[in-house]
Amino acid sequence: MKRLLVSLSLLLGAAASAHAEGPLVVELFASKNCRACPAAYRTMKTVEAEQGDKVLVLTWAVDYWDYLGGKESMALPESKDRQRAYVDHFSLRGPYTPQTVYNGLEQTAGNKPTKVGAALMKAGMAAPVDVHLQRSGQRVTLTGQPGGLSDIWWVSYLDTDDNPTAMPNPVTSVRQIGPWLGGKAEIEMPACKSACVLIVQEAGMGRVLAAMRAG
Repeated sequence: MKRLLVSLSLLLGAAASAHAEGPLVVELFASKNCRACPAAYRTMKTVEAEQGDKVLVLTWAVDYWDYLGGKESMALPESKDRQRAYVDHFSLRGPYTPQTVYNGLEQTAGNKPTKVGAALMKAGMAAPVDVHLQRSGQRVTLTGQPGGLSDIWWVSYLDTDDNPTAMPNPVTSVRQIGPWLGGKAEIEMPACKSACVLIVQEAGMGRVLAAMRAG
């Protein structure tokens, strides 16, 4: 395991300098009834420790494994909808846990450190896009040309101080602020109870074009 973590650290170092504006968004789909998920939690926490603010891990809890044990209290209907969209986007046979998705560009099992490192590197080395977020108080200015329809998402999650679970940054709510076709848009950020992130993403759960932490 130590060798795998060293390899992961080297791969992350290579990816750190090239990813798109804002943190590289890593989405983990997990459940407490998933036996492989604790290993994914450890891998994701290693990613956070190594990369700090350069990476944002979000855990989307799902409930389709509830029949194997107790109810997953953190599960959201939106988690399943989001994962199904990624199944289509990546032409997968079906959803699984612990799946991880990297800026909407790469996906792999989150309990495999070397595969995680490789996915991070590939996502981080993607060509830059002309999309920018600038914050002034509670207002964010979005500018650029995404090259097609994009969605603006507001995601709330529990960070280290407020998180009572083993999941890294479990998502507690998500809302679509609106579609965006490019140009300039002014966004008034909603209230944030714990921690939140604004995500601009190609429609259909495509590439994450920009992200900004809030709260």
